[in-house]
Amino acid sequence: MSVEFSVADYLLTRLKELGLTKVFQVPGDYVSGFMDALEAFDGIDAVGEVFEMGAGYAADGYARVHGLGAVSLQYGVGTFSAVNAIAGAFVERNPVVVISASPSTKNREQAKTQNVLFHHSTGNFEADRNVLEQVTVACEILSDARQAPWQIDSALIAAITHRQPVYLEAWQDVWSLECARPHGQLSPEPRPSNHDALQALVANTVQRLGQAKKPLVLLGVEVMRYDLQGQVQWLIDGLGLPFSSTLDAKTVLDESQHAFIGTFAGPASRLETSKAVDECDCILAIGVIFTDDYLDLLNTRFDSIIQVNCDLARTGPDYYPNVRLPDYVDALLKALDLDGRFPRHDVPLTAPQALLRTCNADADAALSYANFFDTLVEFAQEHRVWETSTLILGESSSLYVSSNIQGMPRDSFLSDAIWGSLGHETGCALGVALGSGRRPIVVAGDGGFMMVTQSLAALARNKVNALVFVMSNQVYAIEQAFVDIDAFDPEGQFAPFDTLPSLNYPALAEGYGALGYRIETVAQLQELLPHLLALKDRPALVEVKISEKDLAIQIDRLARPPKKPSK
Repeated sequence: MSVEFSVADYLLTRLKELGLTKVFQVPGDYVSGFMDALEAFDGIDAVGEVFEMGAGYAADGYARVHGLGAVSLQYGVGTFSAVNAIAGAFVERNPVVVISASPSTKNREQAKTQNVLFHHSTGNFEADRNVLEQVTVACEILSDARQAPWQIDSALIAAITHRQPVYLEAWQDVWSLECARPHGQLSPEPRPSNHDALQALVANTVQRLGQAKKPLVLLGVEVMRYDLQGQVQWLIDGLGLPFSSTLDAKTVLDESQHAFIGTFAGPASRLETSKAVDECDCILAIGVIFTDDYLDLLNTRFDSIIQVNCDLARTGPDYYPNVRLPDYVDALLKALDLDGRFPRHDVPLTAPQALLRTCNADADAALSYANFFDTLVEFAQEHRVWETSTLILGESSSLYVSSNIQGMPRDSFLSDAIWGSLGHETGCALGVALGSGRRPIVVAGDGGFMMVTQSLAALARNKVNALVFVMSNQVYAIEQAFVDIDAFDPEGQFAPFDTLPSLNYPALAEGYGALGYRIETVAQLQELLPHLLALKDRPALVEVKISEKDLAIQIDRLARPPKKPSK
């Protein structure tokens, strides 16, 4: 029996109000009530993926560029398959609404009275929520249409407040039941800062930055997630200090400005960037989530770091309770306006143009990490590719090589650098394209790409002209580097568990409806790039053949134990 306005309609209405226009999905019978409502709903499109983790990655990519994402999945087999993608969104602060449905009211009574184990169920009807609540900020099971509006609103407010995923599961019949219409608009929950702690933190920050001889600013991913890029740019201008970004926040601001000293990725950074960080005596880390890539910095410079993000605020070892990142940025801007020491004019800024390299690679040379990226970057700069494209990197050697690229415009780079899930880069490309209208340019390791090859089918189905470059050396190179980097020496041997099978990538691309290419030399790459740039409405997969022993210098610096000083 059809109803005028259902629980599913309520959720879709709220999502539309929040600006969402796509829901990624893999179908299932339990969730069919929601899918039927989605098909009939005006203003939000259903976007099919062919496997659940890919759908989760796509929703994550959409959330990164659009502000909020959503994915609809089957109970049990679907939600559990997508947990990895949702965990990444949780860690990297991407609000994704996970939508599912579980056995109906009648099913639950039968399970209780007749001891029936329903399909896709563990027997515990709370299992999905128990799992998903580990990687979300709100989990709601909708069992009563009268309470559903409150539950949906509560979860969505949590998502937009904390910028993290939420889980909404309805009993199968509940999605189609009639419910009340929404009232008012949803907005993030007000969370005012502790006034005294905020003022003390700002005063300490200004004092430290004013007294330091070589201070710098380090920007993190939360600046993007909380839409603080405009204010932080004013802050950079007002401070007059050089700034860097963590790898996960690359292109948080325009990198062509003189204040930018390069992306800081620990030992994998450009040497000029590492030198500037090593020589500084005070670091203002705004919105930074420090991972173990930055252990060397934390172990040696903890007391000289001012760190303010969504979870903590500190100056060295001194912590300040209940200080919100947006409040801090706003208060610091006001304080700088009243302090005549700023902007600083005694701290030199490095022009990024001086750090750019010109590609001098031999056209006949075999491809490697170094000359592949040199050639790609030179082409991208010449043809202004980054103005309309997003470079997407996953957890691979290429991620750390790309950290050395300079001069990229704001919001032209995306990575899974904090969670570090192999395959994310290709999986999220669909969401990035549909959420931003920009062309995804993906560089993947062959190990990561093999995990999500079927995402090519979704890209082809949606006519996305993504370019996917697979660095093909038939080894989990980044894993091997951390297991035993000596394996990359001429006489070294790779661990059996780090070797990969050989795939026919051009044939694989054709099977999924994409265009397929294989290149082995710099000249072939140079010849192919203009052709790829002209492609419309169809993805392309490019196998980049590189030597098994080709170890990027950035990975060598990151993974090789430091030499012990001679006595």
